[in-house]
Amino acid sequence: MNNTSGLGSLTVIGAGIVGLSAAIQLQRAGFNVTVIDKEGAGAGASKGNAGHFATEHTFPLADPTMLPKLPGMLLDPLGPFRIQPRYFFKALPWFMRFLQNMMPGRRAHNSAAIKALNLGAIDAMRSLTEFCGCEHLLTLNGGLLVFEGTPVAEVEKEFRAYVDAGVEVQLLSGDEVRALEPSLSENITHGFYFANVGHTEDPYRLCLALQAKFEEIGGQVVTDELLQIKAAKINSTIALEMNSGDSRHTDRLIIASGAWSKPFAKQLGYSVPLETERGYHLMMPHKSKLSRTVTSYNRKFIITPMAEGTRLAGTVEFGGLKAPPVDARADCLFPHGKALLPELFRDASASDGERWMGFRPSLPDSLPVLGRSQKQSNVFFSFGHQHLGLTWSAITAELLTQEVTGKQPDIDLSPYRIDRFG
Repeated sequence: MNNTSGLGSLTVIGAGIVGLSAAIQLQRAGFNVTVIDKEGAGAGASKGNAGHFATEHTFPLADPTMLPKLPGMLLDPLGPFRIQPRYFFKALPWFMRFLQNMMPGRRAHNSAAIKALNLGAIDAMRSLTEFCGCEHLLTLNGGLLVFEGTPVAEVEKEFRAYVDAGVEVQLLSGDEVRALEPSLSENITHGFYFANVGHTEDPYRLCLALQAKFEEIGGQVVTDELLQIKAAKINSTIALEMNSGDSRHTDRLIIASGAWSKPFAKQLGYSVPLETERGYHLMMPHKSKLSRTVTSYNRKFIITPMAEGTRLAGTVEFGGLKAPPVDARADCLFPHGKALLPELFRDASASDGERWMGFRPSLPDSLPVLGRSQKQSNVFFSFGHQHLGLTWSAITAELLTQEVTGKQPDIDLSPYRIDRFG
């Protein structure tokens, strides 16, 4: 099927889950869409993420309760949050902005903007997977947040925070948690059950399914690297200088290249405080009996049942795009996984698993950059989805398509404008 409805050419830079979702919706809307990515579909963070559709995450990462814990977390080389020493001063401006977003007014504003995207995220992903014929890759069975010996007062305080934020949540005892997931540790004393969340058993296969549908309806995926964005003099199009030596022209341009979006924004006249969170996972070949994701409140990591085994994920490291992976950052997830699933990993070791590291594009207010450029009417952005790229991919694709086609988006996009940083 070839789309020739005549809305013109549109190029998406980035073939992760965010870019592919947008490409499908824009192709359906009537554009002739090309997706360009230097590695191919789903090859980056979209391949190795936790596979969790985390619509319960309504709180910005800039949390003032982190402050007293931050020094210890940063000093622990195997803790859930770390800055590589050589990268500290490079990341310092980002962290100064991050601290500013802990202010109550900003935090409330950012939380409302996160919630606005979360509200439609699951329905949008369900619709997208149904259109692409891969609804089997979306499991909507809720998710658990579990506590090990956390004081009851602290558990209740966390529970009230979710309730006050409008999240559908149930407070469970340890026995009630194990009634849902019998393989979990006896050390779990409480849990939260979130009904309106889900997971995918294989985020990479999900990307490939989206690519296949996109190509079926007339879209094209090109493996190449964008070097330079230039304004063209012919028909007001945009010129793209590629690493291959090709020069491409497009009527409209979408920047959806995740952690690599910052230099492209700079070429278009925007200074964006985008930083890279290096996320790790350890993919164990052991298949658990879990039917949903399990996140540990105490250990700050997540377990996801996958088609090929069990994925342990959740550590964050600031170290830029060029430093090599630190194997210990992946391996440190194993003892946490064994603590929560003692029978599954009784005779296992971290060396049984496959290590992975990818780059999350994060902004200090925990919001993505989404919508039209204020300097170029035919340029649009969709990047910086931080830990919620999978979760927000389908909903941001719908919103972006509405704006590109001149319709009023379903939600106000002003909190996500690229010029919000000044």
